[in-house]
Amino acid sequence: MKNWIDLHMHSNISSDGSYSPDALMQMCVSAGLRFVAVTDHNSVRGVEEAKKIAARLDIECISGIEFDCQLHGINLHLLGYRVDEQSDSLKTIEHDVLQKEKNASLVLIEKIKALGFHLDEEALWRLAVEDVITGEMLAEVILQDPQNSQMDILTEYRTGGRRSENAFLNFYWDFCSQGKPAYVPIDYIDAEALISAIKSMGGIPVLAHPGANIGTDEAPLLELIDFGLEGIEVYSSYHRADTVSFYRQIAEKYHLLQTTGSDFHGKIKPSIHLGSICCPEPELIYASLKERF
Repeated sequence: MKNWIDLHMHSNISSDGSYSPDALMQMCVSAGLRFVAVTDHNSVRGVEEAKKIAARLDIECISGIEFDCQLHGINLHLLGYRVDEQSDSLKTIEHDVLQKEKNASLVLIEKIKALGFHLDEEALWRLAVEDVITGEMLAEVILQDPQNSQMDILTEYRTGGRRSENAFLNFYWDFCSQGKPAYVPIDYIDAEALISAIKSMGGIPVLAHPGANIGTDEAPLLELIDFGLEGIEVYSSYHRADTVSFYRQIAEKYHLLQTTGSDFHGKIKPSIHLGSICCPEPELIYASLKERF
């Protein structure tokens, strides 16, 4: 059965999204989606526009957001569905994260330059969203700069290279993510506090693409469940069949919601498409979500 649910996608309200909320909803229609959520990074500013356009297009769009948080020093992403978009707590978190990411951007630039890459900072800042620079933006500028054309370390990100599929994202993972040479730590909100905050906003906390962050380690999952986690993004672009099976069993065992999401962004993840996730029983997933949503 074709999947018609996608509850994890990003508009250009996110620093790394390519399309406006309006354009994104049009693309959802073309992809045959009927139940969606725009989940921008630490922001709901695109949700109202998305919902208005979705209503005109006869698709159901619910409010959503993807928060950064930490658990014992591990960076995690929590999706918050049905949060109160006018919540003061939400506005405080959004403002706090934005300031921290602005400050981290300046450090990130210096770390990348220290690795020997030539960096056209003018071109880089033209890509910035609200003065935030990401590893993917750095990759785009570095890979397009002729002065970096002879760097062997970049060969695998160019056409035909081992890391050329989703090259910008892979550059981020290899240089800017946790434990990598240009990583800049940001003191994101603690996972327990965030789960509590999402619930205080009337929302439903769901762990995004856990296979990409914690693999199949059950211990952190049990902690999050104890904190009040209500769902897991079981069906994700980052999950192999065995990963899906593991998280489906966890969700069933602990009576958690099972959600599905592509994590569509646009140009930084060109191999990820809206509605591309295999979800074998969308009708059952939808029915269980509607009971809680």
